Amino acid sequence: MKAAILIIVFLLIAFGICLLLVRRHYVKLLYLATKRAQKSEQLKSVFIDNISRTLRTPLNAIVGSCNKLLEEKDVNLQPAQTRKAVTEISDYSKDLLDFVLQLHDMSKFEGITPSFTFIEVNLTELMASYRREAMNYTRPDVAVRVISDLSPHCRAILDTNLMHQLMMHLLTSAAKHVTHGDIFIRYNCERRGLKVAVSYTGLDQSELAQGDIYSLLQEEGALKDSNKSTALSLAICRAIIDMFGGEFLMDKENDKKNVASFWFPCEMKDIYRDL
Repeated sequence: MKAAILIIVFLLIAFGICLLLVRRHYVKLLYLATKRAQKSEQLKSVFIDNISRTLRTPLNAIVGSCNKLLEEKDVNLQPAQTRKAVTEISDYSKDLLDFVLQLHDMSKFEGITPSFTFIEVNLTELMASYRREAMNYTRPDVAVRVISDLSPHCRAILDTNLMHQLMMHLLTSAAKHVTHGDIFIRYNCERRGLKVAVSYTGLDQSELAQGDIYSLLQEEGALKDSNKSTALSLAICRAIIDMFGGEFLMDKENDKKNVASFWFPCEMKDIYRDL
């Protein structure tokens, strides 16, 4: 009888300890979620201020150049003056367009709650579509090439929206810094997942890949300055890869090429079919 009572008491104590541990676990999760929500709210205010400052500069310049052209009488307007004003309007318009495109890319990044829609895609066709799109951002002497040892029939099951964001952030970042030569996209199967590397010749950018997306967004000029913009793109890439449960690395190859590589677990089919 006493043994049964002791067992019951022991079980009740163990149950109480388990309840306490579970409660502590969920209290910790709630605390982290609350802190994240507060941080996101602060970030939103800083982000809006950043957008406002970044938009005002090109818009004011465009308006100012237009006003100069409108205020000058035709007889006093020299061709050189007209060319200078039109060039300024064109340059600032391009800056404005680049900024809007960057905002559009960032608006698709969900950053906090992973939301996946997995579909089966042909990897050869998918990578070819990234190559075609990236060519719109490269200089005339730059080519984008895709290399793989996998079968052209190889298929992967992944979220194409997040994959597109990830690849285009890497490729547009590379296109900004490559003046001549090739940008290589290499992909393969590794550790039951997909391994992709984007390599290109240019200034060492490995230091830029260490930033945190939330910290970078709060820096003044993060959406305008070239280095900060690249760092922000790489931070978004790292965040997307984290959502996939993978690994991201930015390194230097032979002291000449930047290599941005990532891996994430992914179901793949027909990897070496007909090779």
